Amino acid sequence: MRTRAQPRDRTVGERGVGRVLSLDLKAAGQAIRRAVEEDVGSGDLSTLWTIQANATGQARLISKAEGIVAGLDVAAATFNVLDPRICFEKIVEDGASVLPEQVIAEVSGPTKGILTAERMALNFLQRMSGIATGTARFVRAIAGTGARILDTRKTVPGLRLLDKYAVRVGGGQNHRMGLYDMVLLKENHIEAADGIGPAVWAVRVAMERTGPAVKIGVEVETFRELDEAIAVGVDWILLDNMPLDQMRRAVEIVQKRSPVRPMLEASGNVTLDNVRNVAKTGVDLISVGALTHSVTALDISLRFRSR
Repeated sequence: MRTRAQPRDRTVGERGVGRVLSLDLKAAGQAIRRAVEEDVGSGDLSTLWTIQANATGQARLISKAEGIVAGLDVAAATFNVLDPRICFEKIVEDGASVLPEQVIAEVSGPTKGILTAERMALNFLQRMSGIATGTARFVRAIAGTGARILDTRKTVPGLRLLDKYAVRVGGGQNHRMGLYDMVLLKENHIEAADGIGPAVWAVRVAMERTGPAVKIGVEVETFRELDEAIAVGVDWILLDNMPLDQMRRAVEIVQKRSPVRPMLEASGNVTLDNVRNVAKTGVDLISVGALTHSVTALDISLRFRSR
């Protein structure tokens, strides 16, 4: 269906584990406006000085590689910011698997707007599709194990909503969106608070007084720290950079000693080569920072032709 490239809200899945994550294109619009300010500035001289004001044309967005598409609505909204008369037709939907030379969308309308928006729209679409593609590879690698792939907060500043949406499109799940929706006491928090017990106690006192009520997680690196985390009854235990044999033992310890089993997350140096072995240790979740901090963009091009 051919529509104007107008933004809309879209619910795509869960935030954290079991929470709703909506891609709010009004919020994404902030990132789009910053991109326009950065790229266009006082004007697109190449287009302004070569294209007639009333010129129209059309273009195809074409995948140049195999992958998973994500970010089509963001690309549409980018064209819309440059000129609301531009029409954007999606040939596939986010989450679709595409092959080289496959058309994924068509754009038509004022030539100036199409050409000025081209690189910005592609930047968003290529990055988001790259994240979705990379995430899908990790998800496929652990299929059948019962574990789930999570992202992290290692996102590009200003693009977190888009990065995490793309992870969902690729079949992964979102860890906390920011510092505000979960307590995760890591090595430096624990050191500064003189231990896991005092840190968790301080959190519970503050939560009781002021809220909000959120999950409490603790990062552990040793069995001694694991015992402390079990003793204080946290909701979430992050096994940080543990060798596989220790990770497997940690899962066994939690299953035997914890009256209410916390979520167990493996983190640190996870790659496609070792992720399945990590999943087989029995952890519930595997967080992979590389999903968003080491993105290989999906190659997508725009081919324009005048009417």
